[in-house]
Amino acid sequence: MFNHRMNSGENLYIWQSEDWPQWRYDLSALTGPLTDVSRAQGLLLGRLADVGMALRNQASLAALTEDVVKTSEIEGEVLNVQSVRSSIARRMGVDIGAVAPVDRHVEGVVEMVLDATTRAAAPLSAERLFGWHAALFPTGYSGMTRIAVGQWRTDTEGPMQIVSGHVGRRKVHFQAPPAEVLAAETDRFLAWANAETGEPTLIKAGLAHLWFVTLHPFDDGNGRIARAVGDLFLPRADGSPQRFYSLSAQIQRERKDYYDVLERTQKGTLDVTSWLSWFLGTLERAVASAQTTLDAVLVKARYWQRWAGLPLNERQVKLLNRLLDGFDGKLTSSKWAAIAKCSPDTSLRDITQLLALGVLQKTPGGGRSTGYELHR
Repeated sequence: MFNHRMNSGENLYIWQSEDWPQWRYDLSALTGPLTDVSRAQGLLLGRLADVGMALRNQASLAALTEDVVKTSEIEGEVLNVQSVRSSIARRMGVDIGAVAPVDRHVEGVVEMVLDATTRAAAPLSAERLFGWHAALFPTGYSGMTRIAVGQWRTDTEGPMQIVSGHVGRRKVHFQAPPAEVLAAETDRFLAWANAETGEPTLIKAGLAHLWFVTLHPFDDGNGRIARAVGDLFLPRADGSPQRFYSLSAQIQRERKDYYDVLERTQKGTLDVTSWLSWFLGTLERAVASAQTTLDAVLVKARYWQRWAGLPLNERQVKLLNRLLDGFDGKLTSSKWAAIAKCSPDTSLRDITQLLALGVLQKTPGGGRSTGYELHR
């Protein structure tokens, strides 16, 4: 199939182009989007410059948590947010009070994202990528399927394809380069990634993401690793060693567009201006939405300043933090008891004290069980 296409000149995929991988783009068409991203980054970093180290750490923790959770969600995998948050907090040395149980799967994604974002200046190598891949698949399995971990794919089961639909009505969206060319292709990609190649750094981030996901060099995890590869270039672009926004979270919000533009680009020419325009637009929206995350961090800080003198116990602090981080559903006394691992009587005593102090209030509507929320 490959040889027939390659020889007949029917180049279906971008990597089959004769001048692959000579990426082309119209820089003048990207000047506006580049300026917009820089402006959004400037506004966000300017705001963060005024809030002090403790709050910057909290903002970074929030952004990194979102990044880890959402890069997995794009692949249909739901991670426990509290586990992710405490895993990152532990590595950052940020005290968040409660420590969630360690989840080996969570730890792997956290390790990859933190390695990409906090060691952005370190060269990208095959060994580093293999380490990320091994961290994502600690058991050597993807679901129920055994995969080659920490090495390039071998295609023993046939070509690497991105497909959708049921058997018999499958649609092939993309077919990756064959395994036998991967060593040479990845070497070329890594040489470019580590060299001073003259593009604006944000454009390099967009190209790196596209190039890696087009090579699709692993049996699984290529999307998550491609996003981490792109993330590696973002700290180089904004000069900040800390992450305060999540590109993966924005891609997750726009994932239908993401897959559409990716498929169009991978079946198009080596002029990737429209991909880069989409990438920069998404990045600008990611930075802008980080303002909302920062708002939440500042609200939380103001609350704790307000309650600083109150005699709260550990359970109360833990549950109030959960509410401030955005509690899913209605907080009842039975949920309080379950989360705080205490008796129903103790949970009711905790809640009654907070109601009397004006920290909590009953949620309107009542219903069968009383719910509680923060007093605004």
